[in-house]
Amino acid sequence: MVGKPAGRIDRGRHMGHSSSLRQIFLAFLRLGCVSFGGPVAHIGYFRNEFVDRRHWLDERGYADLVALCQFLPGPTSSQVGMAIGIARGGIGGAFAAWAGFTAPSALLMLLFAFGVTAAGEALGAGWLQGLKILAVAVVAGAVWGMARSLCPDRMRQGFAVFAAILVLAWPGPWGQVATIALGAALGRLLLEPDSGAEARPLDLRVGRRTGVALLALFFVLLAGLPLAASVFPHHWLAVFDGFYRAGSLVFGGGHVLLPLLQGLVVPPGWVGSDAFLAGYGAAQAVPGPLFTLSAYLGAVIEPGGGVLLALWCLAAIFLPSFLLVIGILPFWNRLRVQTGVQSALMGVNAAVVGLLAAALYRPVWTGTIHNAGDFALLLLAFWAVAVARLPMWLVAPAAAGLGAAMAVYDGWNW
Repeated sequence: MVGKPAGRIDRGRHMGHSSSLRQIFLAFLRLGCVSFGGPVAHIGYFRNEFVDRRHWLDERGYADLVALCQFLPGPTSSQVGMAIGIARGGIGGAFAAWAGFTAPSALLMLLFAFGVTAAGEALGAGWLQGLKILAVAVVAGAVWGMARSLCPDRMRQGFAVFAAILVLAWPGPWGQVATIALGAALGRLLLEPDSGAEARPLDLRVGRRTGVALLALFFVLLAGLPLAASVFPHHWLAVFDGFYRAGSLVFGGGHVLLPLLQGLVVPPGWVGSDAFLAGYGAAQAVPGPLFTLSAYLGAVIEPGGGVLLALWCLAAIFLPSFLLVIGILPFWNRLRVQTGVQSALMGVNAAVVGLLAAALYRPVWTGTIHNAGDFALLLLAFWAVAVARLPMWLVAPAAAGLGAAMAVYDGWNW
């Protein structure tokens, strides 16, 4: 939703000075190596680096960019980075910022994929179960935190409950899309946006013709890729179509990506359920955007997985963000102040909470928690993640180790 009031970027101090693509890449590469904690933490890292330390943006201009990226589907923190890159180096700066911030976690997820593939039959080992249980704890924590912030009143709580029931009754990507659309419609009709000071315009270097062209390309690909995949049944085209749609339809952050990707890769047999949840658990332990889970999935997809398919999936899932961020910038100033848009987004956010709650039950819970020992480890992982807020680089190895220990000691299988 629209955050606190934001003002025009100080063009003389910030926007008037450009950075080389190398500078932009290196600045985001450093953040990509240390930015643990998810999109909210990433936004904090960006503020410290680019507002407080480098002075690339002022406080109000940065808040405007965050508000823009919260409006769009896709990975919020990555999109904020792209927008900062545009502000410093144009469209090339957006690519440099994305590449720097994404490369460390994508590389780590690719290495993890090779380890899982090499393990072969070890996919059933206890360490893998520990990572799967950690994934349950992370999703549960996300549901809890998002429900408190996005559903503060009875109306939106009701939206969330109804959305969860609808998604459980109508599984699959079309049920999720319909739920989000219904949330937007009900929000537009029944919710009033929060009052606040008038938002001031952004000042970014993207022309309207460029914006129109990229927005048109976004919708052409969204509608045309499924048609092309049905007419030309090539495996790589089907994969690109699926990951592009996933990147186009995720509202609410990376955790909502879980049910979309699970429905994409598991039912057709591209990736096994155990391998999928193991990758999701591992993705919690690396810095950078959760969307780099796509690199892991591309590497383990059958048939044809490997480095090239991993890069193919990574490009497909982030391409919608590039098209939307660059395309919407010229029109955002007028759009974001409309109360109808703000009300619709409130309904979308509440529906996202329900969608995530449904995903917590199926497939995450039903595919992972099998006995009292699993539940005991889940409680411990939930406390570590949601209550103690321990860093994920510490929690993930601990969960894997405890899972392995529990597998050795059969007495845990209560």
